[in-house]
Amino acid sequence: MKQFKKWMHEKGRSAVMVIMVLAALGIVLHYYVTMDNDSAGSVRLSQAALSNSLKETKLPQKAELGGSVMEPAKQKAEKKKKDKDKAAGEPRTAIQLGFAGDICLDDSCAVMRHMKRQGGLSEVISPELIQKMNSYDSMIINNEFSISERGKPMPGKAYTFRSRPSNVKYLKQLGVDVAGLANNHIYDYGKNAFLDTLQNLKKAGIQTMGAGKNIAEAKEPVYLKIKGKTIALVAATRAEKYIMTPEAGKISPGVFRTYNDRQYVKEIRKATKKADYVIAYVHWGTEYSTTLETAQIKQAKDYINAGADAVIGAHTHCLQGVGYYKGVPIIYSLGNFWFNEKSLYTTVLEVDITDNGDLTARMLPCLQSGKETRLLTKRAQIKKFLNYVNKISTNARLDSKGNVRGIQRSEQ
Repeated sequence: MKQFKKWMHEKGRSAVMVIMVLAALGIVLHYYVTMDNDSAGSVRLSQAALSNSLKETKLPQKAELGGSVMEPAKQKAEKKKKDKDKAAGEPRTAIQLGFAGDICLDDSCAVMRHMKRQGGLSEVISPELIQKMNSYDSMIINNEFSISERGKPMPGKAYTFRSRPSNVKYLKQLGVDVAGLANNHIYDYGKNAFLDTLQNLKKAGIQTMGAGKNIAEAKEPVYLKIKGKTIALVAATRAEKYIMTPEAGKISPGVFRTYNDRQYVKEIRKATKKADYVIAYVHWGTEYSTTLETAQIKQAKDYINAGADAVIGAHTHCLQGVGYYKGVPIIYSLGNFWFNEKSLYTTVLEVDITDNGDLTARMLPCLQSGKETRLLTKRAQIKKFLNYVNKISTNARLDSKGNVRGIQRSEQ
């Protein structure tokens, strides 16, 4: 009897629970019906439809709320975070400088006469190169000629170069921002032509380095302020076997020399206190020779020990190899960029400073041939260029993209 009463009691409790559930369903149904009556155009739900809807709807369990139900949104958020972290971990180029070697705008030289016959600069220099040169934060070239209509050729010199002031427009077309004047041809037509050169470049908005009205001006680096960083370009020359180009004095014009590199090293050290990066831009080496002079190897180390973040050379009219010392790239000579009728490899050197502060150098493969300078774009041409530079290099090489990389070899 006790068991029967207990069973009835449990049945009664179950019945109450069933009644409560039905009441709850009734309330829900009443709510939807009321809403249906009050809302014109709404979809009417019958009791059967509501029942079917409740049967077909499976409420997620607690585990599912933190799992598969939330997975797409979670995965999307995690992917977005990973992409952001990945981008933050991969340095981007923040600053890009361009450097080209010897350029001559003397109206009587072969390249200028050819350009005039062809009808313009873009006919003799790859338009892609010109576009790149104009895209850099700063474009630097070696200005190996006077810009003046005054003066006479320096006695005893086999080759002298002078350009009409109107030809400066070609430098502007190439995107030139800075002209290196520490070289063996800047004084070819004497003092007045030299001073005109300084003035004509300044008038065109082109900064100069390595030469000046006096030694203080000649030594003064060009300080580039780009995207919150200061980059110092320090220029000097040691290019002449028979020294004819005058060195600037306290009150006399000329170039900044570095045959004995003590003063040049001093200027590099001074520049490191004012700049975030220092680039030594030096005119040196033996013309048309890929063999490095002992002074080039030694002095490049001196410049780097003094604080240079890159060493870039010019003068030899041909490319010389690349080197590496204490993690700093050395480009011994950029060679001609657009200078004469010879067929020689050349380059536009890209110096990148990434957002995490690294400085890297990369050579674009180019060829001066037939009085024209072209960017090499075919795979076989690029491979030949890279192999050539690597063959003449010391303890560095170019990778497949032209980046200067250090290798394990005796530190030259």
